[in-house]
Amino acid sequence: MMILVAGPYRSGTGDDPAKLQANVDTMNDVAVHLFRRGHLPVTGEALALPLIEPISVRLLGRCDAVLRVGGSSAGADEMVRQARAEGKPVYTALDQIPVPE
Repeated sequence: MMILVAGPYRSGTGDDPAKLQANVDTMNDVAVHLFRRGHLPVTGEALALPLIEPISVRLLGRCDAVLRVGGSSAGADEMVRQARAEGKPVYTALDQIPVPE
């Protein structure tokens, strides 16, 4: 599956560059685990930080599922709401995601 990894980017960081990077690192670490399980992980942050909001919404339209990671994030929560509205699976842990055949 192509899975959007949705997590906080700016939330709770006060725009501290180290905290922003820690959030990106968390999403990237999860993405590596998904890749090793045979899925195609994507993050909006990796594709286009300057255009994150419209890119994330369009990207979700192409994804099969969402994996919600990290702490509080209005943007990630919106991606989860949209995925559910579209009938897509939303996972909250790596072990919930089926391994491809």
